[in-house]
Formats: sequence, C-alpha cells, structure tokens
Amino acid sequence: MIHGTPTPPNYNWTATTARPNTWPRPPLAIPAERLVEPSQGARVCVAGLVLVRQRPGTAKGVIFLTLEDETGVANVVIWKTIYERFRRAVISGRLLRVTGRLQRDHEVVHVVAELIEDLSPLLDRLLDPAFRADLARAGDQP
Repeated sequence: MIHGTPTPPNYNWTATTARPNTWPRPPLAIPAERLVEPSQGARVCVAGLVLVRQRPGTAKGVIFLTLEDETGVANVVIWKTIYERFRRAVISGRLLRVTGRLQRDHEVVHVVAELIEDLSPLLDRLLDPAFRADLARAGDQP
C-alpha cells in the first residue's frame, strides 16, 4: 500500500497504479511519453525523478523542473506563488508528483504546476528485500 497525501479523484488524464513487485510507479500519474495526448489546458498529473532544478535570475522567480520516468522526461513550470506553497518539496524532493495544466507550444510540452507532492519515500521500496528488479520492466505500465 502506498502512503501519502490523498489525491483528488478528478483528473482528466491519469494512469493506474503499479502491480505488486513492479517498479514503484507513483499512483495517478501518466507516463511522460503520453503527454502529447491531452489537449492544451487539460489538467494532468506527472511524476518522476528530479533531474534538473533551474531558477534563472532573469525568470522573475519562476522555477523549471525536469522530471524523468521510465518513458521519458516531463518539463514543469513552477510560478513563484506555487513555489512558496510547496517550497520544501521543490527544494528537497527526489521523486515528485506534479498536478497542473498542460501547456503546449509547437513541439514543446510543459506542465504548469498547481500541486506538488514529494513522493521520495516511495524510493525506499527499492531497498526492500521483497522488491525484485527482474520483474520491473519499462513498458509494464499502461
């Protein structure tokens, strides 16, 4: 069972939770490769390991995150007010779930964050002796 903050059930685009003994996919998150499917402005939820945190001096307090899951990367835009609400997760989270609106500009897709959750404790499941890496394969998820 995955413990954490309850997630609102009204997502437009979500994936199912992982089966037992597979990669600990965060619940209610769509794979990065499927971000091309929802329409502009759709509310989506993505999750992944934090690869990059950027806070350019010229961006007026905007933070850019790059999250990676087993299918690719997702770009996240965090406005200053959202950053102030979820500061701890943005700064220290290793595995984040971000809910927000999809923004598309030509071939580039961003998720503009509304809610940020730190799911880093899920990574501890990888250290569990019951976890079997041979059963975890990319592509097992829908």
